[in-house]
Amino acid sequence: MKFKIYTDGACSGNPGKGGWAAIILDESNQSSISGSENNTTNNRMELIAPIMALKKIKKKSEITIFTDSKYVKDGITDWIKKWKQNNWKSSNKKPVKNKDLWVKLDNSCQKHKITWKWVKAHAGNKYNSLADELAVIETKK
Repeated sequence: MKFKIYTDGACSGNPGKGGWAAIILDESNQSSISGSENNTTNNRMELIAPIMALKKIKKKSEITIFTDSKYVKDGITDWIKKWKQNNWKSSNKKPVKNKDLWVKLDNSCQKHKITWKWVKAHAGNKYNSLADELAVIETKK
């Protein structure tokens, strides 16, 4: 199976009430998932969105994940390799923030063939805009 997933996170205050959302597309279907957390950060919401989306895909699949978060894209495709080598310390020797979610995301990625793509936020991309809208709604619940 091939999937496209658009993810986004939002926070009202940072930290504050957060929301995340994902739009999951396959050859014939479109579905969306979303949720919220109290007292969280925007970066945590950006990470939870792809984690939750990947949980929905049970069989090994080819997946393209679109995110408007360079933090998520660069973290999972580049920085995480060094973090693991350095015992989860960042380049400034401090513990990596949101390690719990990075580990979950990394583990979720092992089951699939994933390509990560960055999309510009608020630039008229239909599915990125929809994910943003759903994430923002979650911050207001």
